[in-house]
Amino acid sequence: MKRLAVIFCLVFLFSFNLCLAGEDGIEVKVLTKTEYSWDGKALPEYRNAKPEITILKITIPPGVALPVHQHPVINLGYMLSGELTVFTEDGKVLYLKEGDHIVEVVNTWHYGKNTGTRPAVILVFYMGYEGTPITVYKK
Repeated sequence: MKRLAVIFCLVFLFSFNLCLAGEDGIEVKVLTKTEYSWDGKALPEYRNAKPEITILKITIPPGVALPVHQHPVINLGYMLSGELTVFTEDGKVLYLKEGDHIVEVVNTWHYGKNTGTRPAVILVFYMGYEGTPITVYKK
């Protein structure tokens, strides 16, 4: 039953987006549609748990690096302004600038650093579960 409800919602949203596109100048553009994080690893399957969605606007000053951390839940971001370079412990690097989008790595140690000259501002959406942290910091 839950699977049927999810399929119905996806079909409805897809149909709704098609109806909006082209009407009254409204434009719908798919920025990302994927089953993989930016490092090429498959995203984990969703668990049967109560969802908890979190949206954060994160501002990182120039030259500042975030602590090494990982996310136990799927999340994605959109760079509003500035530049951010993301590093994984296994040597992968991703450079983001204003307008870029990212499907973040899950259960992978990484950190971001503002490598630009102005604040890096990123809007991040976490598709988590009740009682599960969105970020875990390395000790």
